[in-house]
Amino acid sequence: MAELKYLAGFGSEFQSEDPRRPGALPEGQNNPQRCPYGLYAEQVSGTAFTAPRHENKRSCGDDTHVHFRIRPSVIHKPFQKYNGAKYLTHNWNEQEPDPNQSRWLPFDIPPAEQSVDFVAGLHTVCGAGDPRSRNGIAIHVYLCNTSMDKSAFYSSDVFDGHFKLPDLGPIGANGLANPRDFLTPVAHYVDEEIPGFKILNKYQGSLFVAEQNHSPFDVVAWHGNYVPYKYDLSKFMVINAVLYDHCLNACSQDPSIFTVLTCQSTKPGVAIADFVIFPPRWSVQEHTFRPPYYHRNCMSEFMGLILGSYEAKEGGFLPGGASLHSMMTPHGPDNKCFDAASNGELVPQKIAVNTQAFMFESSLSLAITKWGAETCQKLDAKYYECWQNLPKLFSEKINV
Repeated sequence: MAELKYLAGFGSEFQSEDPRRPGALPEGQNNPQRCPYGLYAEQVSGTAFTAPRHENKRSCGDDTHVHFRIRPSVIHKPFQKYNGAKYLTHNWNEQEPDPNQSRWLPFDIPPAEQSVDFVAGLHTVCGAGDPRSRNGIAIHVYLCNTSMDKSAFYSSDVFDGHFKLPDLGPIGANGLANPRDFLTPVAHYVDEEIPGFKILNKYQGSLFVAEQNHSPFDVVAWHGNYVPYKYDLSKFMVINAVLYDHCLNACSQDPSIFTVLTCQSTKPGVAIADFVIFPPRWSVQEHTFRPPYYHRNCMSEFMGLILGSYEAKEGGFLPGGASLHSMMTPHGPDNKCFDAASNGELVPQKIAVNTQAFMFESSLSLAITKWGAETCQKLDAKYYECWQNLPKLFSEKINV
């Protein structure tokens, strides 16, 4: 495969055309009477047409959010119910509410003899709200071991809003996730007849499938700002306290200095979902308990671990696992971490090396699905024990 090429930037107005068809992107208009090369013009809108201009996201195309294509995406047979992902749900009433701290051991990847692709491997862990009213959030894990073959997936369930870069405030012009590090693919089309190609659509919390006889990746040129992108988490520019205490610590205040992207609610400053990471960084604070200290807040915190170990809990919270700390549910370092951080020498230390933890922080109260609570058999019933041996250290003498 030739080296992949990208456009750099976030939220920008991009344009691209496959170099094999120069001039495929018309100049000065979107829908000429006849498009170059006999292409079809098609538009995808991510916001209402009448949204304020600075919030308007549009692009012309399908799936990869593009504009001028060989066939319009309407050429498909009727959608039918798809039952290949039986643990995908938006029913938040399967279980009674549970305010306890929740932790999942690593979820199981399907065995090699069982081929499971991305869509079939979707499992809903928790969520809130309703895709019909376009207000809410759903958190899924995908457990798969094979590529999607002659099929493609898109979701119609964008509850509301889009992820954007957080405001930097006193940080200034640069820091956190820099816009130039987000990469959007350039136009590259495939003109191929594929009988029985499946288009999978997530709509109102359910999956549907339709068949067509060609590849949907037949976009020759496009322009707009509603585009797919990727971001290398290692490029995150960390802001941290350099003298004492925590600087808007990611686990105790909101917004977080570790926020990569945020999806805001209708109330300014209150997020439906903040996407947060805990990257490698230097810890240098003086006379300070350096790990995230004990806290509870008005947000729900869903964490996952990609690799390594999380600084506040080095045992039990494993790569491929997850945790949920609900609104006003107390949590914080385990006994081992508390003891080490309370008594260790406060020298400059590089932390979270070869580790990548992440978190979705939400203003919504999340309900765990039946799969997340029971069927997966990964909910750690002993999670609470990591705090039970925290000693009573209270003394009548001040010992600071």
